[in-house]
Amino acid sequence: MMERVALTEEAAELLRELVAQHGPVMFHQSGGCCDGSAPMCYPAGEFRIGAADVHLGDLEVDGIEDVPVWMSGPQFEYWRHTHLTIDVVPGRGSGFSLEAPEGVRFLIRSKLLE
Repeated sequence: MMERVALTEEAAELLRELVAQHGPVMFHQSGGCCDGSAPMCYPAGEFRIGAADVHLGDLEVDGIEDVPVWMSGPQFEYWRHTHLTIDVVPGRGSGFSLEAPEGVRFLIRSKLLE
């Protein structure tokens, strides 16, 4: 099976810090009006996955439990032909995502699948 999602080492380091503070985490990307197309990081089990959501894969990060990555079905229709890499950059993230108080935000970098 082809890997659809990955993350940068910088994002992995931030995930380790977030897990140390909050316990296991997950990502969901909705593409909705409030969070744009930013991947949102939540404590595992705090975000309800819907029947139309697509499981893109689990990120393997040394030192923490695998991190599941989900995307809303309608958003997946736009991104279905891309490989996604979760990265982190300076800036203000969404108030709902765990990294928001850290002065950084997660973002998606994409490339077309071949």
